[in-house]
Amino acid sequence: MNDFSALSHLECSRTGTRQDADVVAGLSPTGAPLLVRYDLDHVRATVDRDALAARPADLWRYHEVLPVRGPAHVTTLGEGWTPLLPAARYGAAISVPGLMIKDEGALPTASFKARGAAVGVSRARELGVGGIAMPSNGNAGAAWALYAARAGLASMIMMPVGAPDVCRREAVAAGADVVLVDGLINDAGRLVRERMAAEPERFAGWQDVSTLREPYRIEGKKTMGYEIAEQLGWRLPEVIVYPAGGGVGLIGIHKALQELVMLGWVEGPLPRLVAVQAAGCAPIVAAYEAGLDHAEPVEVTPSVAFGINVPTALGDRLMLTAVRETGGTAVAVGDADLLAEERAVTAAEGLFVCPEGGACLAAVRRLRADGWLDGSERVVVLNTGSGLIYPETVDYRLPLVDRDGRPAGEGSSASAGSASMGR
Repeated sequence: MNDFSALSHLECSRTGTRQDADVVAGLSPTGAPLLVRYDLDHVRATVDRDALAARPADLWRYHEVLPVRGPAHVTTLGEGWTPLLPAARYGAAISVPGLMIKDEGALPTASFKARGAAVGVSRARELGVGGIAMPSNGNAGAAWALYAARAGLASMIMMPVGAPDVCRREAVAAGADVVLVDGLINDAGRLVRERMAAEPERFAGWQDVSTLREPYRIEGKKTMGYEIAEQLGWRLPEVIVYPAGGGVGLIGIHKALQELVMLGWVEGPLPRLVAVQAAGCAPIVAAYEAGLDHAEPVEVTPSVAFGINVPTALGDRLMLTAVRETGGTAVAVGDADLLAEERAVTAAEGLFVCPEGGACLAAVRRLRADGWLDGSERVVVLNTGSGLIYPETVDYRLPLVDRDGRPAGEGSSASAGSASMGR
């Protein structure tokens, strides 16, 4: 521990067994994700939460509860402190006037994945890792490739062939070795591990940073929880709604809330956490409804909300714990509904949300209609990326006119351009 970070140790999320935090780590010996622990007594005694306001407006303002021991190893593109925007007009339309949207599309890589990449890459750099390898549905691969480039590390990213084109281009531009996989995210993860095992010389000194197979991505994502608390004057909202694929952000927000309580920085009941999944790929929803503590793999129906199309999640138990311990729930949303909400909130609020953000808003509408929300709550929705990453989700037909404003040619009412809804 030092003045920059109160990092103490790693802990098995299943057994509580401690591990050394200063060696490169993957899963615990039980095969469970590792969680990062801090000397929170020291932080509580030495950090005044109100003094944080004078620090730079990025996620590193919370450096005492982040795992990078030395500021020289921080790899940053200015990530964090995204806006928490009231959505009064749209909220009134769905009878949730206290609705707010935290817009992660404002981050440097246009998605919330920048948080996990910034902290994960910084810690990998500090521990002497030479390169990172991972599977990705798109945004995470782009973010980790860009931050790896910033840190001077090599990277290999395997993406399902349906991953958003802009994410592939970002990763390629960052110099990553990008491989497209004719399969799903779980297939890509298996191939990452197989390739690293088959080519030990090439990947010597590299780290597999697949979702929850290293402990530090959670720490970057948890800063969403710290920011929500601080942006609301250290008064927690009643509900937080999050699109859960691999679920790192949901797990991270839950961890942040627990730490905030232990630090004495917030009081009162924790927000109810809502996990939102795609209707055609909802293992967490199925497990929650069945009363299970783990999620069985599911068959996948393609969805435009590619980031939440994850058939098997390593963090299933942690996600289910987060939802249940806070009195939350889990909701599955179909493509037609999430696309309708994406358009509705963009038109009402001028915020072009991603499909996963649209799924969360569709869930809020349904929860209000079903009475789970009574309309008095402050509800924070995580919009996890910019809609610009997914241009094909907006279908349009535009009139074409000539330079004098007259209909241009035969069939002038047909589209001047259109975007396919398919992947």
